[in-house]
Amino acid sequence: MKKIFLLLCIPAFLLAGCTRLEIQNTDPTAGTETTTDDSDDEDDDSGATDTPELTDPGLAWSASSLIILVDQEDYELPTLTNPHQLPITFASSNSAVATITEDGTVTILNAVGTATISAAFAGDDTYAARTVSYALVVTDGADDGAVNTSFASAGSGDDDDISQTTFTRLVTVTYSGSSATVSGYSAVADVMDVAVSGAQVTITYTGTENVAYKLSGTSSNGFFKLYSTKKQALWLSGLSLTNPSGAAINNQSGKRTFIYVDGTNTLADGSSATYSTSSDEDMKAVLFSEGQLIFSGPASGTNKLTVTANNAQSKSAIASDDYVRMLANATVSVTAGSSAGHGIKANDYVQLSDGTLDITTKAAMKKGITADDYVLVEGGTTTITVSGGVAYDSDDSEYTGSAGIKADNYFGMTGGTVTITNTGAGGKGVRAGNYSYYTTNGSLSDSYISGGTLTIKTSGSESNDVSTKAIKIGFKEGSGRNYVYGGNLVVSGGSIIANTSKSETIETKGKLTITNGSVYAYSTGDDAINSQGEMNISGGYVYGHSTANDAIDTNCDMKISGGYVFAVTTKGSPEVALDANTESGYKLYIYSGATVVAYGGLESGYSASQTVYSMSGTANAWNALYNGSSFIAAFKAPSGASSFAVSAPSLSSGYKGVSVGSSNYCNGVWATSGISGGSSVSLSSYSGGGNQGGGGHGGGPGGGRGW
Repeated sequence: MKKIFLLLCIPAFLLAGCTRLEIQNTDPTAGTETTTDDSDDEDDDSGATDTPELTDPGLAWSASSLIILVDQEDYELPTLTNPHQLPITFASSNSAVATITEDGTVTILNAVGTATISAAFAGDDTYAARTVSYALVVTDGADDGAVNTSFASAGSGDDDDISQTTFTRLVTVTYSGSSATVSGYSAVADVMDVAVSGAQVTITYTGTENVAYKLSGTSSNGFFKLYSTKKQALWLSGLSLTNPSGAAINNQSGKRTFIYVDGTNTLADGSSATYSTSSDEDMKAVLFSEGQLIFSGPASGTNKLTVTANNAQSKSAIASDDYVRMLANATVSVTAGSSAGHGIKANDYVQLSDGTLDITTKAAMKKGITADDYVLVEGGTTTITVSGGVAYDSDDSEYTGSAGIKADNYFGMTGGTVTITNTGAGGKGVRAGNYSYYTTNGSLSDSYISGGTLTIKTSGSESNDVSTKAIKIGFKEGSGRNYVYGGNLVVSGGSIIANTSKSETIETKGKLTITNGSVYAYSTGDDAINSQGEMNISGGYVYGHSTANDAIDTNCDMKISGGYVFAVTTKGSPEVALDANTESGYKLYIYSGATVVAYGGLESGYSASQTVYSMSGTANAWNALYNGSSFIAAFKAPSGASSFAVSAPSLSSGYKGVSVGSSNYCNGVWATSGISGGSSVSLSSYSGGGNQGGGGHGGGPGGGRGW
């Protein structure tokens, strides 16, 4: 049997014997109404008469949704408030569930489903256009959302692993052009309010179950907004969702939120998005969450999420007011346009444990990844491309540049692969440890690299006293001779390959300690490696090459007690390959057990516990150090370099023109096995000083430029 009702604007039409439905929408900005106002909010300097501000027509439904059973007789339809008796156009989004005539007569059919009932006023010279709507849900009484959903392991085995959480309710949101349908919540409608306006979906959940929301379908004018008191999973399953006005997904829940990437999915905002919201809410990105965001996906298949920030409001692609973590089986591709914000922003930290992450940012002073605490890379593959230049940061009252990765506290890397390219003026690859964090928290944690491969190339020019660097750790604050320095870097494993064309390649404002791993740094603009504090190298493989200044430079003592260190400068006097700040009483120390090769000379006044020799070799070829019975190591000389200062344990002679096997280190500069052939060369006493001749002093303290 069909049920026919007449909707009157005023008074409310109430069926006899019905119980009044009370549904509270706790979201003052829920997508249940749309206003069109073409008036210009900006001052009009053209001399034309200002367009009068139009009046809100005051249209409103008494409830944002109604859920009824098939053949249910007693219920109350939401009623429309129309205080100015304006002409209304009614519509239903699903004529299989309910129809509505021009005069507001609703016919509810015996079909299970959801229809969006809308009332629209077209607007006139006095009142602004307005559309308001509610969701009419007809159900057969079955709890279609009582589904236990299990997700594939994300690999971490901790609370961030989605497989460790049991989800007992599945709510399905399906987008189709200008509309959306929601199912799976009818049995819990007392704790889950669902508001649907076109393809704009707002859910408010106050229940106790862990809910998985499965989002699929396509809309170019929709969004998904969630208020929740529990952790939840957002299961993106073939979703393509664009919100021209702001966030495509806006999660106002402060609880842990799993983003389960299943198949191919896209999220985007519009180039004219205003990101307007109530004063007590944030909406900082295309994908925004008040709580933690953890990304993972199924163990098989192509599982990719593409997020594009097109806005001109400096809003990011992905942002969390908590932390962001990447886990297994998901590929996330992020693009933030030339007037948008960061790629990924977190108020706490960003942890890259697994998965594939590809980030492109284009706006001035924006970052690929930025965190108010730390960034930790444990695994996965991350590629970051940055092109934005320098801009004035009004919050910090200074000019600042872009960066691939920025962490206010520290940067850590224990595994995985990170590749960063920054072509922007004043751009950095990795930037960690700032003065603001130090003053607020009283200290900075050491940045560290103990595993993985970090490859960085920066090529922008200096701008507004902001220079480009591949890696910059720490800060320098003060004036005159009163400065505060902070920020240490410890390398105990992994591989760093860094190139910079206009400034220092690796710079630490505190101490630099290398105990293992591989560090390759090349600069055509300044020092290859520079530290404000003491530099200690006790292991690993190090190569520093500069064509413009010292190769490896410290403003304190440089202590080399182990490992393999190859330093090259082709700048000429007074720059040297290994430079300590002798002007302030510091010194270069070479201790027994270290293997050192230098082209361009050592800082005069150096101290060595083992003999330093001069050795001839072959440029652009492999040369080796020999201890009388076996090769100690081989090093590949760059073009134009054929005479070296060398020192190694039990060193007796050198070899030039040797061959090496496939196992080599430091971007193909050092080898310690598979060495053969070549011709022996004798060693002579090294006389010390820059360029195998005089002493080196550098262009500033420790041979570096002024800070």
